[in-house]
Amino acid sequence: MLWNIDLTLVDVAIVTRDAYAEAFRAVTGRPLVKLVPPLGRPDSEIIFETLAVNGIVAEDGHLPAFISALASAFADRRKRLPKEGRAMSGARDALKAVARLDGVVQTVLTGTIKGNAVLKLQAFGLDKYIDFELGGYGEEVYPKATLLQVAQGRAKARLGTPFTVSNTVVIGDSARDVQAAKIGGAAMIGVASGRSMEAELRAAGADVVLPDLSNASEVVAAVAGLTSPVAARGPVSPAP
Repeated sequence: MLWNIDLTLVDVAIVTRDAYAEAFRAVTGRPLVKLVPPLGRPDSEIIFETLAVNGIVAEDGHLPAFISALASAFADRRKRLPKEGRAMSGARDALKAVARLDGVVQTVLTGTIKGNAVLKLQAFGLDKYIDFELGGYGEEVYPKATLLQVAQGRAKARLGTPFTVSNTVVIGDSARDVQAAKIGGAAMIGVASGRSMEAELRAAGADVVLPDLSNASEVVAAVAGLTSPVAARGPVSPAP
């Protein structure tokens, strides 16, 4: 089970923007004028595009330097996260409920770099449900679909079980998350709590679309349905 983080589990956009601004100045010596919108992209892609739109020609050392500076800047602001951010509606109960399912291991598939991903979830007490060593993160410079396969490989190496569309579920809020799941080989639960509307998530190919995570029973039913032997028969509808 792989969770997207931003606008699926938490919203910490204000702190993230401030950390990007500090990291940009630290790496380039210039103030950040424009930060490109995330739109489901990994930090590595956001960094390159942000450099470009601010007139900086990317060089070999820019990405590792920016990732390091971003991690430091975000860590310096971690105490602001509970005050200026929020857990998304139902996130804690959904994580807790899914954790009770037999055989389910929860991790993340996120565009956020690993250190910042941990801090985002720790700020709201959500980290205890997540095995961070099995996840896929924004500093790994892969398209998200490939990152999904990397995470599946990590899970296989640890757990000894091959992971495919029949036993892998992604939960995310953007059409890009849906596309990554479909290309990478996973079932997909779209949550219309962030970047994409319900119709967009359905059009992108989500197997189940929920308005948010506020009904933990719906989330559990969707996960169970998508990983059961009958899941191959067709899309699963959320519980009434």
